[in-house]
Amino acid sequence: REGKPLVMLTAYDYPSAVHADLAGIDIVLVGDSLGMVELGHDTTQFVTMAEMLHHCRAVAAGARRPLIVGDMPFGSYEISHEIATTNALRMIKEGHVNAVKLEGGITRAEAVKRIVETGIAVMGHTGLTPQSISSLGGFRPAGQTFEEAKRILDDALALQEAGAFAIVLECVPERLAQRITEILDIPTIGIGAGRWTSGQVLVYHDMVGMLTHPHHAKVTPKFCKKYARTGEYINSALQQYRDEVRTRKFPSDEFSPYSLPEPEWNMFDEHSRKMLVAKSETEQSESVAASAEINVY
Repeated sequence: REGKPLVMLTAYDYPSAVHADLAGIDIVLVGDSLGMVELGHDTTQFVTMAEMLHHCRAVAAGARRPLIVGDMPFGSYEISHEIATTNALRMIKEGHVNAVKLEGGITRAEAVKRIVETGIAVMGHTGLTPQSISSLGGFRPAGQTFEEAKRILDDALALQEAGAFAIVLECVPERLAQRITEILDIPTIGIGAGRWTSGQVLVYHDMVGMLTHPHHAKVTPKFCKKYARTGEYINSALQQYRDEVRTRKFPSDEFSPYSLPEPEWNMFDEHSRKMLVAKSETEQSESVAASAEINVY
């Protein structure tokens, strides 16, 4: 690619996939981050295989040109290599993705190797691994000490040896990500890892400023640049719609395009007026009856 950085973006549905395709994004990741930005969870751990497959199919329908990578959700590959391989095959056959992504390093290398041996391309993921939030004690940057930095490098090398075609480096210092990128023979995709990885990835909702709800603001990472404030435009449009409906400004004549010819209307008017009269008489009778009941008490 002539030294040009790879551009990766998450997408979770048909519209966002279409936008990514039209923008010339290289890789679309159907991330398990959908649990947080689409389903409202506080972590990615609650996302199921069924949910991932559903969203993967929608993205595959909208993004025809980019490479589509599907996150394997928490619990879908840790139990055994056989289960990992089976679920990876489901991601390809039922989710219609081109590759899968797993979190973890040395401990997941054998699972990566087994999946690659079945003919499925695997993207690795080390540094901060959000699926391990329970054992990590929360979302926090990785590679803050020599031992952590060495572990991340060892993880990356193990993933490369296992056959991964690329590795996501998340929330690590820039110079650590740069050095790992220089050592590896496969591309690195950074997220919160500085400028010198082989490419970058951001979450769609974060980078377009989709959501302004306090829940989302709470989980939006520091490293994410907002390239638009889409959520503010959406909120403004919804409030304008609400106000125009309540004041009957919408729909105006411009948005009421259908008409009934006068002769046809006259016949319908005569027919329906009988119903209006009957309805009025019924309502009056019910009102009188209600008043009489109240007077009794």
